[in-house]
Amino acid sequence: MSADTDANADVENLSEAELREQVAELQDRLADLESSVEDDGPKRMSIIATKGTLDMAYPPLILASTAAAFGWDVTVFHTFWGLDILHEEKSEELKLSAVGNPSMPLPNIVATLPFMDSVATSMMQRQIDENNVSTIGELIETSMDLGVEFQACQMTIELMDYDEEKFIDGVVTGVGAATALQDMADADIQLLV
Repeated sequence: MSADTDANADVENLSEAELREQVAELQDRLADLESSVEDDGPKRMSIIATKGTLDMAYPPLILASTAAAFGWDVTVFHTFWGLDILHEEKSEELKLSAVGNPSMPLPNIVATLPFMDSVATSMMQRQIDENNVSTIGELIETSMDLGVEFQACQMTIELMDYDEEKFIDGVVTGVGAATALQDMADADIQLLV
């Protein structure tokens, strides 16, 4: 005889009052369990953006805006060339490199020609336009509207001689690696892009 059959036989022998009492006990235990589960609030995502090319600007922005749309708390820490994404002027002029890009249908020897980065950028920009994909500026604006915090690495700002006044309004400057590491440690999801 199986355990299920034994349990069914035990239940069949109980009176209605005993069954009601067991149900009440189970409901109390369930309520206790539910109250003991802590609500840690929304999920948290921390993204590190290190690249400033047109094709590499999209992944952190799409992931950040999507996570924020789900109600997650999102921080994107931009360092080194990733700062170009947050720069008012440079973000409008991001390029796509044809050299060393395994997805480009060109041999590297052809990709090294002086005009190929411009050709690759134009081709990518045309694909973006034809598919009604949001621009970098639109994704940043949407992300900020959804509460995404964009941080600029202070060490990189100083190293690369960026003017903090030239970052898009709302970008948090003065953020160091220690702050970024703490944010990553506290996050549910950490991504390096």
